[in-house]
Amino acid sequence: MAEKDFYKVLGVSKTATQDEIKKAYRKLAKDLHPDKNEGDKKIEERFKEVSAAYDTLGDTKRRAEYDEMERLGAMGGGFRPGAGGQSQNMGDMFGGGQQFGDINDLLGGLFGGGRKRGPRRGADFETTVTISFEESLRGVTIPLRLESGTQQARIPAGVKNDQRIRIKGKGGAGDQGGPFGDLYISVHVKAHPLFSRDGNNLTIVMPIRFDEAVNGADIEVPVFDGQPVKIRIPAGTKTGAKFRARGKGVQKSDGQHGDLIVTVDIAVPAEISQAAQKALAEFTELTADFNPREAIMRKAGVHADKGEK
Repeated sequence: MAEKDFYKVLGVSKTATQDEIKKAYRKLAKDLHPDKNEGDKKIEERFKEVSAAYDTLGDTKRRAEYDEMERLGAMGGGFRPGAGGQSQNMGDMFGGGQQFGDINDLLGGLFGGGRKRGPRRGADFETTVTISFEESLRGVTIPLRLESGTQQARIPAGVKNDQRIRIKGKGGAGDQGGPFGDLYISVHVKAHPLFSRDGNNLTIVMPIRFDEAVNGADIEVPVFDGQPVKIRIPAGTKTGAKFRARGKGVQKSDGQHGDLIVTVDIAVPAEISQAAQKALAEFTELTADFNPREAIMRKAGVHADKGEK
């Protein structure tokens, strides 16, 4: 990689900040990851190229050494490793004139020669996974294809959609006995057909009949990973009213559970029998004095009966 322009590899300028370099690497690593481009050798080589560039530019000390090498290379007509993998001596580059010492002293062994570095931490890996709603609440162990091979990763119970979790020590191997890097996993959770999530609470919308809303009723509500519970709907309940089933939500880190929030929706039948229509007409006549819009019209300054201001 001695002849590569690492800045061009990552698509950043030579004046880019460390944060800009990190962001550029993360985007490229995500797009080029072998998991998303299985069997594409060109993409695989590009991924390795990007990883090597970030391995140097992502470390401030190594970046400074690399920048200095580029500067000296430009002054001396271009730097290239010498025979046997050893870098040329600066005195040789200038025809035996001034003695500059071994270029490897400056580079700190960027390309394997000269002084050996001490232990250095391995690179971090990043990947994205998609799991089901059920798996997000229960936790799941999944296989991941990473640069270092296939690894098993445990997604903890209670993970949220688009949450980024860190698994320590599951990244790249360290150099010179240094520690492994970390693995960062961005988790996408599929939607559930019944339940949604609000923090540690689960939510569900339950339809109820008109007579249940008027007279009140006990209704059964499904619970995630458990037996249904009964909820008391009081007489006169309106659409949108919320009820709480305590302890039927997401398990928290302390072992306790959030709640299940039930929102009721008054359902209207698409078709009714003639007998039902007759009964409804009688009900309408018996409740003719009830106008639920009267208060609103009065506040708007409109007469409820005549529709005049």
